[in-house]
Amino acid sequence: MISPSAPTHTVGTGAGLVAFHDEGEGPPVLLLHGFPASSWQWRDFLPLLAARFRVIAPDLPGAGASRPADGVTLDLATLAGAMRELVDSLGIDRFAVVAHDAGAGVAQMLAIEGDGVDALVLLNAATLDAWPSPGVRLAGDRLVVDGATPALARSLVRGAFEAGAARRERLTDDVLDAYAESYVSGDGPERLARVVAGLDGKGLAGREAELGAVAAPTLILWGEDDPVYPPAVGERLNDAMPSSTLGLLPGCGHYLVEEAAETLGPMISEYLRARYAHAPHGHADPNASIVMLQLERRPPWVDLEEYERDEWFEPADDEGGATSAADEHEEGTAP
Repeated sequence: MISPSAPTHTVGTGAGLVAFHDEGEGPPVLLLHGFPASSWQWRDFLPLLAARFRVIAPDLPGAGASRPADGVTLDLATLAGAMRELVDSLGIDRFAVVAHDAGAGVAQMLAIEGDGVDALVLLNAATLDAWPSPGVRLAGDRLVVDGATPALARSLVRGAFEAGAARRERLTDDVLDAYAESYVSGDGPERLARVVAGLDGKGLAGREAELGAVAAPTLILWGEDDPVYPPAVGERLNDAMPSSTLGLLPGCGHYLVEEAAETLGPMISEYLRARYAHAPHGHADPNASIVMLQLERRPPWVDLEEYERDEWFEPADDEGGATSAADEHEEGTAP
């Protein structure tokens, strides 16, 4: 049985006690996990990103080691408010957000409701009116009808990962049990019921105009075989945000962080270096490699001066798209 490392810091918020990791130095990056995960989702990303950035990785209220306040609805607005309180408590006023699933919904709320978000990386995001998924709705019904028990909690958590992943071999029994553990022990089943109830589809529907006003450079990455939020959802989000570009990862499903960590980690680090930290490209790690992706639209931030171009991004000759540089991998292919 894998025992996830618990966050070592806590802060009180209006949504309850938020536990979080705080590692590294440099421009702040907030990592927001999806459902039904926790900050443990970022275990392979923390050391990589912390080499260049200050990385804040919380358990969202209700998940992992974060305990929600009594009577609080854990919807996107509440979660976004708690994350704003978290960064404020740390004296952070400008930051980037890397987020998955419902966490990416929170990231969009942070970007359109308040200042401070300088870059976004959104992975298989809950967005617009395209969420929650039918599986989440079914889970909510079962928790109401059957009651929140440890056995049901374990089944629902494992089932969500198993149904959403295209590369199931990456999600071993130990990994699935590690994700389920916090929802099984103690008051975990009750917290799971509250988390699922908060995934109500509200907060982002009909807000295309506000998303369109987000100026922060935004990279949207999507599993091409995502059965939870199909790529068409990513295309809608990409269409709504002129500052964004969309990359599809073939052979991957909904849980990109688990299914393609060795692809995403270097890619996200380099993207944040170039588009957020504006730091020069380094060659300290000869083993680092970036997957080439065909981007769906040429975003405004790719019109770079010659001196601004780097190995992460080279504009295409035509207006149809652009590719990122790669050392070893073929275009559009996740390892």
